[in-house]
Amino acid sequence: MIAAMSATPMLEIDAISLSFAGLKALDDVSLSLNEGELLAVIGPNGAGKTSLYNCISGLYRPQQGAICMNGLDLVPLPPERRAGLGIARMFQNIALYEHLTVLDNMLVGCHHRYRSRWWEELLWLPRARQVEIEHRVEVEKVIDFLNLERVRRVPVGILPYGVLKRVELGRALCMAPRVLLLDEPAAGLNREETEDMARYILDIGEELGISCVLIEHDLRMVLDLADRVVVLEFGRKIAEGTPAEIREHPAVIEAYVGRAG
Repeated sequence: MIAAMSATPMLEIDAISLSFAGLKALDDVSLSLNEGELLAVIGPNGAGKTSLYNCISGLYRPQQGAICMNGLDLVPLPPERRAGLGIARMFQNIALYEHLTVLDNMLVGCHHRYRSRWWEELLWLPRARQVEIEHRVEVEKVIDFLNLERVRRVPVGILPYGVLKRVELGRALCMAPRVLLLDEPAAGLNREETEDMARYILDIGEELGISCVLIEHDLRMVLDLADRVVVLEFGRKIAEGTPAEIREHPAVIEAYVGRAG
């Protein structure tokens, strides 16, 4: 994928800092995401990975620094505006509507792209019907992409965990993202399910052309998939490089293994 990347970063994070009651969750963190790239962010628990995602998606506002997408400053924008610009997130903890079907849960991902007026939807006028048809076509493509055809009409509350993770991923894809934040997509999956998830993540970049930022504790998965890896520890960036470079980086080995002796 690296050869196809744009030279200009589509997402740039410049020296952001985030504190809670004097405790620094992020301390002068900078990184960039190129178009077509899969960037992994790793680090021990409490390193600041989720805080970084919350700053990108708009749940948190950093006290210092800048977050820009294609030159546009995201910091003043609320989460819904950022979603409209093409930032979507797959959450670590599944938060689906249990009594709705797979299809209906994925349609929720299209909500920010509805352009019909409320009264057109209330009266089910032609414009509202056309928008609904267009979104259903897009959702069916995602269902096919993630091999969920057999369960498309099944309430998600009765589906196994591994399938639910795919539905959660699918709902994020239905937001038509340009940047997809993947928050521990393999958490709780067995080895076979993890391999399937890894294949879907690769296909998202190669077939759909979506740039991805990946947080994941499965280091083997990260080092197999990522184009570049950023390592955080106690809210600071301690290393950045290719998977091969990160494997041998002394600061990374110390963070994960500890000092020898």
